[in-house]
Amino acid sequence: MAREPKYRLVEKTVHEMIEDGTLKVGDQVPTEEELCEQFGFSRMTVSKALNNLSADGYIERVPGRGSFVTRRHVNKSLAGGASFTEDMAAIGLKAGARLISYEVVSAADAPVAAEKLGLSGTDLIHHFVRLRTGDDMPIAISDTYISASVIPAISVECLNGSLYDYVHSLGISTSHVDQELRALLPTEEQKRLLEADDIALLCSSHVTYTTIDGVSVPFEYINTYYNGSVYTYRHTT
Repeated sequence: MAREPKYRLVEKTVHEMIEDGTLKVGDQVPTEEELCEQFGFSRMTVSKALNNLSADGYIERVPGRGSFVTRRHVNKSLAGGASFTEDMAAIGLKAGARLISYEVVSAADAPVAAEKLGLSGTDLIHHFVRLRTGDDMPIAISDTYISASVIPAISVECLNGSLYDYVHSLGISTSHVDQELRALLPTEEQKRLLEADDIALLCSSHVTYTTIDGVSVPFEYINTYYNGSVYTYRHTT
């Protein structure tokens, strides 16, 4: 069996200190000199480990000051179906939502969503935008369309919490999801809502299906704009 590279040992050790709370958001990571002394490795090896942690969004390296723990990071599998609430729980944060806007529109006024949801003409669609948070920190913006043919009425109060908890309370289960990912630059409004300037957004677009009388029916079309420094999607073949 091949021996694990030395830099991976350093990387894993610092990562575990972040995951178990030994190092919290904003804390300074041990310096390169301290890590070299701790492990007996070269400066190049330690630097590579810290660079990897920075690239994965766990730490920020500030020239002349050192390395600091950033926000907790979500590593999400493309094959997984975890909700935002479950994502936040996985990194020890409490998920939240703040409703930005809500309206009911006709399919004719939302043609892209209507096509995704198999609706047309005067069919109605719930459309709402929410800011998703973890421990009250802005993490993502969700732009959601729900078919009124499947869910005729939505309690606006539920939109300040977990939408899927509400959907499941109605007896509606999800059968499968069609998903697309793309990278985007944020608009000024997205920067304002996410309280961040120099970021890239990871946009996850998906259609969620349920089963009605044995037939697969789309009921949700959503674009979620994640702060790219917080979310990483992984695909394993």
